[in-house]
Amino acid sequence: MAYPRPRFDIADIVIRHLPEIEGNIPFLQRKVLTAISRCRTPALGGHIDYCLDCGREHPSYNSCGNRHCPKCQALAQEHWIEARAKRLLPVEHFHVVFTLPADLRPLGLRRPRILYSILFQAASETILELGRNHLKATMAATFLLHTWTRELRYHAHVHGLVAAGGLALDESRFIPTRQGFLFHVKRMGKLFKGKFMDFLRPYQEKGELGLTEVAFNVLMARLTKQNWNVYAKRPYKEAWHALAYLGRYVNRVGIANSRILADTKDQVTFRTKGKATVTLSGGAFLRRFLLHVLPPKFTKVRHFGLYASSRPCGRLEKAKALLGDKEIPDLWRKPLPDEPEPDSGQPARDATGARVCPQCKTRMAQRLIPRPRAPPPVDAP
Repeated sequence: MAYPRPRFDIADIVIRHLPEIEGNIPFLQRKVLTAISRCRTPALGGHIDYCLDCGREHPSYNSCGNRHCPKCQALAQEHWIEARAKRLLPVEHFHVVFTLPADLRPLGLRRPRILYSILFQAASETILELGRNHLKATMAATFLLHTWTRELRYHAHVHGLVAAGGLALDESRFIPTRQGFLFHVKRMGKLFKGKFMDFLRPYQEKGELGLTEVAFNVLMARLTKQNWNVYAKRPYKEAWHALAYLGRYVNRVGIANSRILADTKDQVTFRTKGKATVTLSGGAFLRRFLLHVLPPKFTKVRHFGLYASSRPCGRLEKAKALLGDKEIPDLWRKPLPDEPEPDSGQPARDATGARVCPQCKTRMAQRLIPRPRAPPPVDAP
């Protein structure tokens, strides 16, 4: 089934509205927007498929490859899913969400690398410790960082896919969880809060949070009084359901082009949930988008417990052997209903992978489009 290409493109919004905010954003964020604006344009070079019979031409320009670009994630998503399918345990998986409290969001915006690292560490240690204490087993978990809401507001949290059981500490058997139950969410919330606050203190002692001692103590007092809720969904019955869910989100950015409903000279309107929409000025839209730019080389998907094992004969392989090492079907390849596959608009390929002219059905030749050379510096001799 072919789906129409999105009518609007974030790249066009960047080109039109970047001058409004360009002087007030850091270099890293400006670099991200520049890459998005040049993605799949002649500025990055590419190639032209042309038919020797009818002369039909189809240019294909290179992608920017930036992980914040909505047009560059589909292929990376497929590769990630294929790699993870080989390592997934053939059991039910729970979906849990650990959220950064609202009082920590300002600090998360100023010190994202520190806060996101602690978020991963506290969430994973919560699951692993409860597994050791209650099941006497090593759990298997994968966590994915998200920082946005549907309105593009800042809301840092990690989604976790946790296997319904773990490998016994003596590695003799696989111990399942209770049917439909992982751990009590209030117990997870208390443990998560304690671990997060413990992990935060050393950074304050080293002066890396940028807070005075008084401000830090006030913050910690407020956090202590709060209930840190952990959200847990019903388990996925099949392993491929878990894979389909995580693969759907692993390479997603804050907003897809398909959600943009209007882009005028002054405003941008996009869909949030259902029929609800949000309208912002072009500059405000870009500022919200930039709230979700990750620190350089920061890993947004991390694996813990059995899923962190990379040895050929490690604990993950032992657990899979005890479970029968069932093969995960390719059902995750089906497109999800609200995430249509984009129509690339490119000519079809034959069995050898060569492009075929849509008009005369013959193989097309190809010639490169060189990437334009950067102009010399103004003060160059």
